[in-house]
Amino acid sequence: MSALLGLDGLVLQPPRRAFVMTSLMAGFTLAVPGAAEAAAIHTDSAGLHAGEVRIPATGGTLPGYAAAPAAPGRYPVVLVIEEIFGVHEHIKDLCRRLAKAGYLAVAPELYARIGDLSTMTDVGAIIRDVISKAPDAQMLADLDSAAAWASTTGIEGSLGDPAPLGVTGFCRGGRNTWLYAAHNPAVKAAVAWYGPVGGATTPIQPRTAADVAAELKAPLLGLYGGADTGIPVADVEAAAAKARAAGKTVELRVYPEAPHGFNADYRPSYREDVAKDGWARMLAWFKAHGVG
Repeated sequence: MSALLGLDGLVLQPPRRAFVMTSLMAGFTLAVPGAAEAAAIHTDSAGLHAGEVRIPATGGTLPGYAAAPAAPGRYPVVLVIEEIFGVHEHIKDLCRRLAKAGYLAVAPELYARIGDLSTMTDVGAIIRDVISKAPDAQMLADLDSAAAWASTTGIEGSLGDPAPLGVTGFCRGGRNTWLYAAHNPAVKAAVAWYGPVGGATTPIQPRTAADVAAELKAPLLGLYGGADTGIPVADVEAAAAKARAAGKTVELRVYPEAPHGFNADYRPSYREDVAKDGWARMLAWFKAHGVG
């Protein structure tokens, strides 16, 4: 098993443990107080191939969820990066929404090696016992594997076009969207939904989104809430300014009254108007930059 090169050049060994999660959770996460499954958006799979998939990756096979138009062919690929709560029904629904828009969307379960997010109910424990133990180098490699799977295997005859690759992520996945857009030169467009740009670093998570801002390899759209108490708008604007100073394309849309998680329709933080506006902006961003 080969070593992985971290974002700062540090060589990291991939975990040798067995995969803890071998299949995705059913339904919604158990870890969000006040989650309202009945109010969540449910996108049907009519006209789609959609379901759980297996993605070959370092050390084994990642469970994931994919959706694509049912007509055989090649479709632009969008990698969907989960929140800290795993690939639960909300993330699956986002994949189906993207498939309805003409994409092959795939969401790998990036934490499958470390913990079973389907059984965890305490957010602090998820962060401490799972998220903090996930090497960034492994995350980037697993997203590479998901992109390769889309273009070589796909789902039921629907394959990904290897050229127009997009990436989007939510919360922690928004942070990882910045990192992936700085990692993979094949990415044509990236959209980060309320992704932290700062925070502490560790040997296995050596750089923040702001640290890699000047290294972006694709245009990035950032969708943020002005009422997000955990992500200061000034920090996001500073990261965007750093990227622009390096000649990168970054556009920010800050919704003044929106809290963190404003697109998460199963949570009390959901704001329908800005979520719809952000979704439309994301699709337009992808198309404007050659993804779709």
